[in-house]
Amino acid sequence: MTRQRNDNHSTEFGIWIRNQPCVDSYKGYRNYNLDIIWWRKNGFERKPEKWMLIEEKRHMAECKGDQKLTFEWLHEKLTQVNDGNYCGIHLLQFENTNPDDGKMYWDGKEITKQQLLNYLQFNFT
Repeated sequence: MTRQRNDNHSTEFGIWIRNQPCVDSYKGYRNYNLDIIWWRKNGFERKPEKWMLIEEKRHMAECKGDQKLTFEWLHEKLTQVNDGNYCGIHLLQFENTNPDDGKMYWDGKEITKQQLLNYLQFNFT
């Protein structure tokens, strides 16, 4: 049976879908949200100059099991498109809830607030 969420962050649709036996997880169906699609607009163009996907986790939570596999699969597919503006899928973990109340990690490496701001400006050096 599909595991019910144990927090208060689900939407009404998320609650509803978890109660539909025909799309239960034991039948292979999976549902993962992606927290942030981050991009920089280039002037008045209607497409991103640079872009990346960010999964945010509070209290040092990890991407587990199928969620991790889903993001790896998605990254592989996006890389195959050969879009030079795509800057990857990244995991942003907070020790508590945000950059001001504890440590934070970008793809498993501890970072400072300034490093986070650099990454959000697509400066990964």
